[in-house]
Amino acid sequence: MMDFTNTTKELNDSKIDTVSISIGSIEQFGPYLPMHIDCIIAELYANEFGKTLDAYVLPVFPFNTSEEHANYKGTVTISPNTLTTMLEEIIVNLSKQKFTKFVLSTGHGGAYWYKQFIKHMNYTYPEIIVISPMHNDSAWGEAIKASGFEGRNELHGGLLGVCTAMWLCPEEVKLEKMGKEVPYEMNKFADVMGWDKLTKDGNWGEFDPKQFEKEELAEKGETLWMTFIQKNCEGLKEYLEEAYKKKIGG
Repeated sequence: MMDFTNTTKELNDSKIDTVSISIGSIEQFGPYLPMHIDCIIAELYANEFGKTLDAYVLPVFPFNTSEEHANYKGTVTISPNTLTTMLEEIIVNLSKQKFTKFVLSTGHGGAYWYKQFIKHMNYTYPEIIVISPMHNDSAWGEAIKASGFEGRNELHGGLLGVCTAMWLCPEEVKLEKMGKEVPYEMNKFADVMGWDKLTKDGNWGEFDPKQFEKEELAEKGETLWMTFIQKNCEGLKEYLEEAYKKKIGG
């Protein structure tokens, strides 16, 4: 694996032909969690998938389509057209340098442009392959089970968000009671209005600091994300190579 801290000579000599690109987001996570959690997750994706594929890892792009959080101060949201235009230009530029395989991940669950963009790129540019590394359909369910989040409607923030932050950036977490349980029937409204109209304080989920020790929170966060990533790393290199051969080789 190499990244943007390497020299261009080192990268050229390595013969690496794969690029790992990941998109984070800057968005509210309730009153007591930092707004860059999705960026840290995206960086984790970029590096772990980069190691698995021996890829060139780009720095995380920090902005995403975060319309549902846009009424909360500090959230940055950009249009899917702006984001995908930028990504397309980056990939096309790198393809001219003989990179042929691109792995695209996003740390933000509300990035609905993501799958359509991958289809668009593969249709438009027959000489390259763009894939999502999230190729294992059961990975998230296995991660939820392993970390003990089964039965919780945790879409954003809440216990899941606290556990994530306590593992990845504990110094930036304020362990205060926040959020509330959101009924599953409310999920159908999540994409049609701002979450200031649907949640108590931006958390789609709840957290009570009296229920868990700090070490337990961090452990659950690590178990969740590393299980999810490891499950998707399994067979990823083979999946990418097979996809490339099928597409390029006809």
